[in-house]
Amino acid sequence: MKKLISILAAVALTALMLLCCGCGDKQDTTVIRLNEVTHSVFYAPLYAAIKEGFFEEEGLTIELTNGGGADKVMTAVLAGQSDIGLAGPEACIYVYNQGKEDYPIVFGQLTKRDGSFLFGRVKEDFSWENLRGKTIIGGRVGGVPEMTLEYVMKQHGVIPHVDATVDTSVQFNMMAGAFTGGTADYVTLFEPTATELQNEGKGYILTSIGQDSGEIPYTAFFASQTYIRENSDTVQRFTNAVAKGQRWVQESTAAQIAASVADQFPDTDLQVLTTVAQRYKDIDAWNATPVMKQEALERLETVMESAGELTRAQWVDFNKLVDNSFAEKASK
Repeated sequence: MKKLISILAAVALTALMLLCCGCGDKQDTTVIRLNEVTHSVFYAPLYAAIKEGFFEEEGLTIELTNGGGADKVMTAVLAGQSDIGLAGPEACIYVYNQGKEDYPIVFGQLTKRDGSFLFGRVKEDFSWENLRGKTIIGGRVGGVPEMTLEYVMKQHGVIPHVDATVDTSVQFNMMAGAFTGGTADYVTLFEPTATELQNEGKGYILTSIGQDSGEIPYTAFFASQTYIRENSDTVQRFTNAVAKGQRWVQESTAAQIAASVADQFPDTDLQVLTTVAQRYKDIDAWNATPVMKQEALERLETVMESAGELTRAQWVDFNKLVDNSFAEKASK
């Protein structure tokens, strides 16, 4: 009888220990609703952070949605439908200049130059002079892709709407379809769309707009001041994961990056993803850390001013729009 009691006690103790261990291993994760401006290999450091488990390490789960344009991403953030937005910081500048009290703050930068490529119908020895008299689908008025295109055109002496037509009537996520449907002579496209269309014989990648534009904070993470204040620990953990993703991408080959982001692009061939990843590495598209530089933001404001979307009086104080504290801590 005593032996039976001892056995039962041992079994009970073992079960209790296993239960306790299970409880200790189980961690609640914080869900972050992240809204991205478009879905592109251009954002590989983010997707790598998801795939390689860096968000999971920080106790975070990412719910990723595609806004289909910076204006729509900002609307979702302002309405509380998304916690964090990933888009061009110009959206934050516009909201700031509208005088909104709880304007969004940029707390991390992902990419540091334009990630779009000029795509044409014929293979040519490309020169920006070739755009004279032609029509280019450029994107939404006031969006960074369209403004950067016009900025580069001007830098090469081709004046938009004078020497060439820039069509801004096509929605951002409909630009490829409009071009393949017969609209315009050229279009700006992100990857992997550009490479896929080229492989399908529907045109040619002619040049990288980002190589000519110089470094600008092309896409960044932002959230309302209220969200950041009430969820500072979550924002820090989010930025930590992004920083890990950026470091991982810097240290990885194009093939490794392609394999990591493949789940995000199930309909895209792995070789295409590898080609695209190498193309973005070649133009040095990705930030090495989430820290945003003041001179980079000022170049963006120069581009916006050149496009007529911002006056010098509307330039925003860097320290009012950007909080680098999370990024600096994550970078260490």
